[in-house]
Amino acid sequence: MIVLGVESSCDETGLALYDTDRGLLSHALHSQVAMHEEYGGVVPELASRDHIRRAIPLLQQALQDAGIAARDVDAIAYTQGPGLAGALLVGSSIACSLGLALDKPVLGVHHLEGHLLSPLLASDPPEFPFVALLVSGGHTQLMRVDGVGQYELLGETVDDAAGEAFDKSAKLLGLGYPGGPAISRLAEFGDPAAYKLPRPMLHSKDLNFSFSGLKTAVLTVVKKQDAANVCEQSKADIARGFVDAIVDVLVAKCVAALKQTGLKRLVIAGGVGANSQLRAALNAAAAKKRFRVYYPELEFCTDNGAMIAFAGAQRLQINPQAARREYAFNVRPRWPLDELRVI
Repeated sequence: MIVLGVESSCDETGLALYDTDRGLLSHALHSQVAMHEEYGGVVPELASRDHIRRAIPLLQQALQDAGIAARDVDAIAYTQGPGLAGALLVGSSIACSLGLALDKPVLGVHHLEGHLLSPLLASDPPEFPFVALLVSGGHTQLMRVDGVGQYELLGETVDDAAGEAFDKSAKLLGLGYPGGPAISRLAEFGDPAAYKLPRPMLHSKDLNFSFSGLKTAVLTVVKKQDAANVCEQSKADIARGFVDAIVDVLVAKCVAALKQTGLKRLVIAGGVGANSQLRAALNAAAAKKRFRVYYPELEFCTDNGAMIAFAGAQRLQINPQAARREYAFNVRPRWPLDELRVI
């Protein structure tokens, strides 16, 4: 069964083809980072318009790279939510229009389920059950995963997510957009002893997170330094203090989740999962605590069509009737992952 995946939840347009027999056949991706950079963040209307321009050329590229025709596709999976409403509507309308034109069934997929299952695309995928840390955009969650559609929420952020804290703190340091990769690179040159920033909820005795106070701590330090005159070394030191604080909290909560569930497999999914400092700290903790940690391939950490095609294929293997030939659609900008069940 060949599934076409369509991803358009935010500022990446992704089209991919996944074959349940042969694996991932192709994926094509366009990032809007350069377009949004001058605004310091994603502009929803611009994002939606750009998805319209990019989707069909990316589809043609994915089909060409896979060496198949559109009629060879068996089903179409698309991101139904969560995300930006306008961007989701573009991808959903394109997927359902293709389904109507090709007489193929369509299936709405949860964006975070795509991230959650993306490490299964790796050459050494984890087996169920496992604990998953989802650190994608506005989401920071710990989940117990017993199978496709079998998710138990263990903890989540009560305010800003880790990704939001990265972007906002980077902006305070004048690093522009996207802030996450920029602040991580700068942190490599910082002194870890220069600034000891707070580790919110590190000792809360639960698995929830909070990062708004950490962002405020960065703001306070920058103001004391006189934002207009902060030298590059001071910026690097602040960045290092910030990154170390986030990493310490994420690692501690992951270790606590494994202990609470009794599991020995940890999956990291989402854009922050590409962070080199987080990976190094988790690998060190895994060696010390004797658990295994799995990451998606770097190209699948950010939003992409491959994870949507794969998630759709997994659900269709469980229930081939999950896809439909009814092409009216709706989107879910807010959609808690733990509401999902096996269809």
